[in-house]
Parts: sequence; structure tokens; C-alpha cells
Amino acid sequence: MNPLDRYEPLVDDPEAFRAACERPLPYAVRVNTIKADRERVRAAFEEAGVAYEPTDWNADLLVLEGKAGRTWPYFLGWIHGQEVVSALPATVLDPGPGERVWDACAAPGSKTTQLAALMEDRGTLVGNDNNLGRLSALRHNAERLGVTNLVVTNQDARNFSTKPLAFDEFDRAIVDAPCSCEGTCRKNPTALEDWTLEHVRQVAGIQKGILKRAVQATREGGTVVYSTCTFAPEENEAVLDHVLGEEACRLVSFDVDLETSPGVTEWEGETFHPSVERAHRVYPHQNDTGGFFCAKLEVTG
Repeated sequence: MNPLDRYEPLVDDPEAFRAACERPLPYAVRVNTIKADRERVRAAFEEAGVAYEPTDWNADLLVLEGKAGRTWPYFLGWIHGQEVVSALPATVLDPGPGERVWDACAAPGSKTTQLAALMEDRGTLVGNDNNLGRLSALRHNAERLGVTNLVVTNQDARNFSTKPLAFDEFDRAIVDAPCSCEGTCRKNPTALEDWTLEHVRQVAGIQKGILKRAVQATREGGTVVYSTCTFAPEENEAVLDHVLGEEACRLVSFDVDLETSPGVTEWEGETFHPSVERAHRVYPHQNDTGGFFCAKLEVTG
């Protein structure tokens, strides 16, 4: 079964949804404001004859007609290849300079280095991943982009310990959770070929554990952002519903200049907490991006 079949009832235009999923994904880069401002990067692209188009919702994201890996702004660390919609969770988290921020599933580091830039490379950013091999990519990207406020840890995020740190809780946390990845089908068609419902159910349990720990590790009044690149409600709204019932937190609304759909409150006989509607679903046909899910929580106790 093509897993996209099961999600057609959730979208407003199934035909456009399926057509978008079959098109190649536009290539985009993010301006690394630790090393360069957006005007400098745009001028460098224009001088090199690299065609680009800024995105409407985030001025630091540029969609290119070709690749940028062989351009000198890339080698200088002025830019980083990053899918447009994957910049959403860090933007929603909106960390400030001097804060303590946890990226629970950090490797290979696109969102981590984006967080560092939003923090102006100040404060403490803890980038964690349970896969030691993937952490080498995180370190490489952080070094190339000039990130200095990053602490790298190798733990299971479900049981993350702050003992090695000089503090007990974070101001903000981001959980860009491992998932079934259906939303990446435009750049990785095997995500659909390898899909199984058993894997969806298995990874949902892991997601619940990581998000619970993120809420526990964040101070009262702090913010936790949860995101995935899957359409599966089992991995999205059902995870939020579970954590709302287990931890002291609430879902809060947020605005973003993208076309999105609200979270779903019912799926295959299950009913979720009404506040999951405050989450945002991003379907590929809405903004010519990959598929995505993003929710913002406030820790209440």
C-alpha cells in the first residue's frame, strides 16, 4: 500500500497533494547569520551568477535554481543547505541570546546550527543525539558554520540526564523527532517504499518518551517545540495527546506565514485533545515544500 493513500482524507485537495509528492523538491539554503548577513550572501550569489529566490516567510531562506555546495559562500560557512520547511521548528522556538536550549535529536545539525544563529551564538545550546556516528556530522556542520555555544551529548533523549551540565533545566527545548519520514518523499522516494504501519507504531512510542523528557527538562513557563516530517497522526497528534495527559504542559497557538492546516482531532476511531488543532500540518502542495508537522507547548509546572 502506498502510505499516501491513507492520508488523502486529511487534505483539502488530494489530487494536488499527490502531484506535489511526485515532484522533485526545490533546493534551498539558509543564511548563516553567525558569519554573514543576508545582504552579503545575496550580493555574493549575484556576483557568482547564482540565481535565487527569497522565501516569503523567512528572509534567511533562499531557494536556488542549482546546488550551492561548490560556491565560495558555502565554503566560507555563510550558508547551509536546509529544506525550507525544516526551518520551521527553530523559528517557532525562537530562542534568544544567553538562553539554555536543548535540541533533543540534533544530528546532523541543520536545526541545531539554526538555533545557534538565532541565539547569536550566545548562551548554552545542547545538541544531543543517540547515534554516535551521526554526531560527527553535527560537529562538522557546527565547526564550518562557526558555532561556539554548542555542547554535544550522546544520550538516549528519553532518559536524558543534565548531570554533566552546570544547570538542571532548560529555557527551551526542541524535539524534531525520528519518524517514518513520509513527508520527505519528494527528496527520498524510498521513504514510501520502506514504510510500514508497524514502524509507525513503534516510533510513536519513542516520540512520546522523548517529548515527555523535553517537557520535564524545561523550566516552568518555558517552551517546547515538537516536530516531525510525517503525515501520520499516530506520530503527531496522538503523541501530543499522550504527553498532555502525562505532563504539566499545554499547547499554544502560533502564527507562521505559510499555508498550513490545523492538527486533526480524530483519526481511525481515536479522539485527541481539542487543543491539538493548534498544531500546524504542512502538506507539500500548499507551499511547494516537503511535508511537516509542528506544535508549540508551554510548560505549566
